Amino acid sequence: MLSRDQKERYSRHLMLEGVGSTGQERLLAGKVLVIGAGGLGSPATLYLAAAGIGTLGVADADIVELSNLQRQILHTTADIGSPKTASARRKLEAINPETKLIPYQLRVARDNIPELLNGYDFVLDCTDNFETKFLINDACVLAGKPYSHGGILRFSGQTMTVAPGRSACYRCIFPEQPDDSTALACSRAGVIGVLPGVIGTIQATEAIKHLLGIGEPLLNRMLTYDSLRMKFREIPIRRSPECPICGTLRP
Repeated sequence: MLSRDQKERYSRHLMLEGVGSTGQERLLAGKVLVIGAGGLGSPATLYLAAAGIGTLGVADADIVELSNLQRQILHTTADIGSPKTASARRKLEAINPETKLIPYQLRVARDNIPELLNGYDFVLDCTDNFETKFLINDACVLAGKPYSHGGILRFSGQTMTVAPGRSACYRCIFPEQPDDSTALACSRAGVIGVLPGVIGTIQATEAIKHLLGIGEPLLNRMLTYDSLRMKFREIPIRRSPECPICGTLRP
């Protein structure tokens, strides 16, 4: 049963058909892991905490730097030098003290990601490098964990949701990780500060929809966003039978 304060806090959710008190209780019982507390992770975690997600894990190994503040709205000037997970915890608990925040001050790697995923209902890939993106995809698919992929660069972003066994995964589109000479990163190519707000918020929406069991997730389609032309484009994708992770044909 929702308390009086909860009914007031989540009143706009309780009005919604498809959410209501039953849906809000699902959110309060939900567990979401966000990997990356930077540009994409900032808006995603802020909205997930505000929505009343019961348990919110935040994994990041970095500290807050001055160059982050142009786009990583979870952090402030006063947080420079602090671990991003500690900074995130302070902000998110201030927004909603009911949400249980679990910080993971670590770099996600092959040896720790299986345990990290354990117990979570949905995962958000809010990272900024290809190595970790491929790692998250592979681990989530093998563990049967649904997750949202997000990526940003310069003036454009993209996002898709993966439901293992039901949809295409990241490797169905990109079978192999690009080498360092071709892989661009925000630190080298730049990114407009408002861009992660759009993509990260969509990722949070996918997590909330999943927990509520409503709407149509971004399965088998990549949503791209061009901020200069202010255009969204939906690209249909198919599960590849030759995918090295989820395909029916294995080498």
